[in-house]
Amino acid sequence: MSQVLLPDLLATCRQALAAAESLVERAKSSVLDLVGRDGRVDPAALEREQFAAHGYAWLATYATALRQVLAWAERLQATGRLGEREALMTQAAFGEYLAQIQGGIALSQGEIARPADLGLDGEAADFAADPAVRTLTGRGHTSAVRMRLAALIAEGEFGDPGLDDETLTLIREQFARFAEDHREAAHAWHRADALIPMEVVGQLAELGVFGLTVPEEYGGLGLGKLAMCVVTEELSRGYLGLGSLGTRSEIAGELIRLGGTEEQKRRWLPRIASGEVLPTAVFTEPGTGSDLGSLKTRALRDGEVYRITGNKTWITHAARSDVMTLLARTNPDEPGYAGLSMFLAEKPRGTEADPFPAPGMSGSEIRVLGYRGMKEYELAFDGFEVKAENLLGGVEGQGFKQLMATFESARIQTAARAVGVAQNALELGLSYARERIQFGKPIYAFPRIAGKLAWMAVETMVARQLTWYAARQKDSAKRCDIEAGMAKLLAARVAWANADNGLQIHGGNGYAEEYPISRLLCDARILNIFEGAAEIQAQVIARGLLSGRN
Repeated sequence: MSQVLLPDLLATCRQALAAAESLVERAKSSVLDLVGRDGRVDPAALEREQFAAHGYAWLATYATALRQVLAWAERLQATGRLGEREALMTQAAFGEYLAQIQGGIALSQGEIARPADLGLDGEAADFAADPAVRTLTGRGHTSAVRMRLAALIAEGEFGDPGLDDETLTLIREQFARFAEDHREAAHAWHRADALIPMEVVGQLAELGVFGLTVPEEYGGLGLGKLAMCVVTEELSRGYLGLGSLGTRSEIAGELIRLGGTEEQKRRWLPRIASGEVLPTAVFTEPGTGSDLGSLKTRALRDGEVYRITGNKTWITHAARSDVMTLLARTNPDEPGYAGLSMFLAEKPRGTEADPFPAPGMSGSEIRVLGYRGMKEYELAFDGFEVKAENLLGGVEGQGFKQLMATFESARIQTAARAVGVAQNALELGLSYARERIQFGKPIYAFPRIAGKLAWMAVETMVARQLTWYAARQKDSAKRCDIEAGMAKLLAARVAWANADNGLQIHGGNGYAEEYPISRLLCDARILNIFEGAAEIQAQVIARGLLSGRN
């Protein structure tokens, strides 16, 4: 082991984690004083004190992430696999995150939540004085640590992920090969703003991507959310579009599995799982964003059909889809969420010449910077017909409740996509840094470059372990909206940071379209927005924790 590695590392981390979690509890009490009323969270006060509440959410996310990093290191140690590389990653993660907890956590590039913002002046001083915290903040993430870690990852070995499942390891390797096989083509698709070829969609269908979590009795593979994460991460490492192809199938499958009638399950799930039917999610409207309670699209019952009228936006893969999971208002007299219903709205698959051939439906493409390969659309409905039998669950007014049941899985899957993008940026940055010669040597020899990459490797592993933790919680049938939100919140930020640093390492070349890192910067940026923007995630985490959910 190297001289920079702390002795008794895991014991020191355990002590420091206890101090961090104690600070989280003090922060909760302090923020509750700001937003609580009569023992409950007051929504108006929570909105007024968003900065403090979101700072608390990030603080809790950091503590949870460190707990999962420690759990990962302990699992590796128990099986004799905690090598110097993994130990230094653990040490650096603790050193950096503890220092940020002590000095201020970035909510965004221009917003730093410091202990004083959470009413923790004295408590922060006590936290900083803890011997384990002091050791890790002082010696855990130094330049020497980064340089040693940079040497250990120089050959592209970024640490044992600790999957500890032979089947999942084989699945991971299989989809890693698939991503590698399509890496160059993917960049060409991006540059041409072209749809992913149907041949590739068919290959993924044959590999079971669209039915990963669909129960075997309905034609799927019956795997859990951890398997979904492993597959999604590897595909996204090759191209975000590949990792996202299964997202709408995951959402539709979850909606039907949890909220559909038995007849709907038997009709739709096998076809979705096989890839015969490609779904798309049709929820968002112009001007509403995350405010789903304000949706205006109407669904009016007319005999054996509903007629849909209204507008939807940011609909991914809409032209080539066969069925839309469509959220609309069936009861205009019920304000907010209560009047919303979910439909399995069938439509003919469009072509390039005629993307929306269905009567009563039209659409136009939204040109985007990244996240290409499926295309984004704005849709307009004018009396578009949906069979009444395709009302999800057969009962009106359940749409929002049905959709909420899918949010955990969707956010975990998005976190996995973000980890894949972060890993790709790390690999591209390392490859370029080793090959690019400046001043007579590879730029990887310069400490600022090597240090960037070392930290990118550490934080990618942190995001991965937090995401896998959320997936394991979901697989254990535990409520995990907070954990899913934490995973998505942190992983999306790591993806953006890695892409930004990766481009910086490329210098001017990184700004050229021919270099894939330019694509990653565009792809990474969306991850902080869709499936709930970072601010929404922080709000969900804060409200859940302050309301007593753990």
